[in-house]
Amino acid sequence: MGRKPTVNRHLPPHMRARIRSGKTYYFFDLGGRPRKESPLGTDYIEALRKYVELAGDETPVHEATFDDLSKKYKLEEIPSKAESTRRVQNSDIKHLDKFFAKAPLGEIRPMHMQQFLQFHKATPTTANRCKRLFSSMWNKARAWGYTDEPNPCTGIAGFTLGKRETYTTDEVFKAVWECASEPLRDAMDLTYLTGQRPGDALKSTEHEISDSYLSIQQGKTKQKLRIAIVGELAALIDRIKERKRKYKVVHTALLVNTQGMQLTKAVLRKHFDAAREKACEKYPELEPEIKAFWFYDLRAKAADDKAEEIDEQAASDLLGHESTKTTRRHYLRRGKKVMPTK
Repeated sequence: MGRKPTVNRHLPPHMRARIRSGKTYYFFDLGGRPRKESPLGTDYIEALRKYVELAGDETPVHEATFDDLSKKYKLEEIPSKAESTRRVQNSDIKHLDKFFAKAPLGEIRPMHMQQFLQFHKATPTTANRCKRLFSSMWNKARAWGYTDEPNPCTGIAGFTLGKRETYTTDEVFKAVWECASEPLRDAMDLTYLTGQRPGDALKSTEHEISDSYLSIQQGKTKQKLRIAIVGELAALIDRIKERKRKYKVVHTALLVNTQGMQLTKAVLRKHFDAAREKACEKYPELEPEIKAFWFYDLRAKAADDKAEEIDEQAASDLLGHESTKTTRRHYLRRGKKVMPTK
C-alpha cells in the first residue's frame, strides 16, 4: 500500500500538484520504476477532465467550486481590464469570495444571489457592482465548461439607485477655480473642455497632440477620439505649455504638479478638496452647492453644456458614446428646454 498523501489531500488518487515559478502544474502519477508522471496542465478543472480519461470514468471527480472559478477569473480575466476596472473588480471579488467560498457551482441558485444582495444592503452600489461581476464570472464559467447551470443572477433585481442629478453651474465652477492651485486649474479646465474622465485627462500627454488635434483613447471603453484644439482648449494648451517652461525637469503629461511631474489622482484629490474648502469660506452663500460638487461632475457638465450649445448628439460624440441614450441616461442632468403653452 502506498503512503497516504500529507499535502494536497483534496486531490483524487494518483493526481499530483507541483508548484514551479509560482504556478501550479498538475500531473497523473503513472507509478512504475522509475516513476512516470503524465502532465495534466495548469487549469485544475481541465486537469480533472484529463485525469478521468486516464483513471477511468468510475473515478470520482471534484466538482468546480466558486473558489476554482474565482482563481481562474483573477488570473485570466481581470488583468486584461482597464486599470480602474482592475482595481474595482479586485476589491469586489473579495466580497464574492467571502460569501460563496467553496460552494460548488452546481449548487448555487438565484436565492443565494438574493441572499448576497440582502447581506450587503447597507452598501447597495457595491452590492449591484458585485452582482454584475458575478454574472460576468458565471458566463465565463459556462464558456470554460465549469458548469452548465443557468446564470443565478437571471431574474434577480439589484437595488434601485437614484441617478446623480447635480449640475455644476458656472458660478460654482468659477468659485472653486478661483481658489484652486495652478495644477488644479489646468486639470479642471482640461477635464471640462475635453469632456473626458479624470483618469483619461491625467494621462493625456504632449505626444498626443498632432495636426491641431488632441488624440485620446479612453481607458474604460478604448474609444478613440480626436478633439480639435481650438478656442478655449487651444488657449489652455498654450497656458499649460507656458507653465511647464518654468521647470527644469518636465514630464510630457499635460497635467503636471508644482514640480513639473505628472499630476496623480491622489494629489488632484488633495488640491480639489482644499480648493472646495477655501471656496466655501469665500462664498458661504454657495456652500451647499460647492460641497455637492465632485470633480467627476465636470464630465456631466461638459455633456450638458455641449447639448445646450448644439445638441445631444454633439454631447454624445464629445464623451465618446456610441449612442445618445447612454449620454442622456447617465450624464444629461439639466432637462430639456421647452416653450410654454402660450
